[in-house]
Amino acid sequence: MGSLLVSLLLLLIFVGGTAAYLLTARQYDSAESVATSYDEWTQDGILEFYWGEHIHLGHYGSPPRQKDFRQAKYDFVHEMVKWGGLDCPPGTTLLDVGCGIGGSSRMLAKDYGFDVTAVTISPQQVERATQLTPAGLSAKFMVDDAMALSFPDNSFDVVWSLEAGPHMPDKAVFARELLRVLKPGGKLVVGDWNQRDDRRKPLNSWEKPVMKQLLDQWSHPEFSSIEGFSELLEATEMVRGQVETADWAKETLPSWIDSIWQGIIRPQGLVKFGFSGFIKSVREVPTLLLMRLAFGSGLCRFGMFRAVKAQ
Repeated sequence: MGSLLVSLLLLLIFVGGTAAYLLTARQYDSAESVATSYDEWTQDGILEFYWGEHIHLGHYGSPPRQKDFRQAKYDFVHEMVKWGGLDCPPGTTLLDVGCGIGGSSRMLAKDYGFDVTAVTISPQQVERATQLTPAGLSAKFMVDDAMALSFPDNSFDVVWSLEAGPHMPDKAVFARELLRVLKPGGKLVVGDWNQRDDRRKPLNSWEKPVMKQLLDQWSHPEFSSIEGFSELLEATEMVRGQVETADWAKETLPSWIDSIWQGIIRPQGLVKFGFSGFIKSVREVPTLLLMRLAFGSGLCRFGMFRAVKAQ
């Protein structure tokens, strides 16, 4: 009986989500459209309820293993710090570009002693991040545009960005801004959703509509490829040597189904957010399934980038 109820609930989620998905979209229009989307997701509290304070994917190990959804997100931050070589003394200044509601920023300040400045395009995210940050923790939040950061050149020892790049309409400008505010000799560490390099293997007939939906549903103008973005970073002529990259698609892949599963194992959300909240939640299911398809098939990749700024 229990398995039947779960099956019926999954069917309801899929059908309801598909209907809402087909009727609405959140296409990228401008930085304001991104800010509006994140303001809405933050105000209703649904995303935070199911995903926690880390609005990014989790790291499930290599090879991936079963893990608590939220613990995987904490583990991702630790793995990114390690992979990025951020063995820095306490008080090292760090800019978190695209900080969400500040989960990574707080970890970087609390667990690693960074003096964190964190920026997002969403005023509501800044408000919520500030609410969640304990007094005395060296992490402050502000509204800023990653395409035109308000900081002077050579301001930070480390620049960190996680899953912000897909919202940037001009990846070359984004690359320049990340490096411009980094001090000479400072470290850049970026983790992002990327697509396969279509210069080498063009998208086929089924991949094109899938990619369009992934862009339209979550206010993304476009995805870069790992190869393309690393080339843009190097083209700034602000990088010492070469940009180092990795693909963490396998390590993060379980996140997509786990994020859907949260709606099953946390039914209290139905009480907390009511029917309208249920509809808002299930409308994301088709996109999450398409993301699982894209990352599992190689259409999308999880790009990791690290670089040192030239002296």
